[in-house]
Amino acid sequence: MNLLAHIYLSGSHEPVKVGNFIGDYVKGSGYRRYPAMIRKGILLHRTIDSFTDHNALPRHVKALLRPYYRKYAGIVVDVFYDHFLANSWDEYSRFSLSGFVGDFYRILEDYFEVLPERVQEFVPRMIQHNRLCSYKRLEGIEKALSLMARYSSLPEKTDAAMKVLADHYDLINSNFHRFFPEIIDHVVDTYDLDIERYHARSP
Repeated sequence: MNLLAHIYLSGSHEPVKVGNFIGDYVKGSGYRRYPAMIRKGILLHRTIDSFTDHNALPRHVKALLRPYYRKYAGIVVDVFYDHFLANSWDEYSRFSLSGFVGDFYRILEDYFEVLPERVQEFVPRMIQHNRLCSYKRLEGIEKALSLMARYSSLPEKTDAAMKVLADHYDLINSNFHRFFPEIIDHVVDTYDLDIERYHARSP
């Protein structure tokens, strides 16, 4: 799961959202230095990643990307999934995507001082360019992958990723909509979070 999905899966608790958002940047037992609800969000992030890594549905999409990304294929699947979540947002939330994202940007500003330094470095640009809403557009996905390749160990194979997405768009869309209710139910059962309208989509 990428950023938008992690935030959605945090329910309505602001510090849980913050913890989930910074989860990739807090290693090992480092989560213990944060307040309780932020710790809960960090551990939730790890639970989401583990569930996704071991689920057969994301693995099917990873197989399409592995020739280009090898062990990093799952990162690209996560970004694809955010695209399909953004495009079907009304099926999972009673709030508009722009309203939900705008509220989260406010939360990041309120909690800015507790964010890890690396997160503090990119958050202003993320807000300025409205990165989370941009996932709705293919251009936004392409930009996100290019930026990740520039600033992380993700290989620069953006053209190949976009071709896989174009060639298998309906298949990956269907795959996401089968997987997302599973991870919602897993999170609700494990953490007892109030994920609003999580039964909005029929089985």
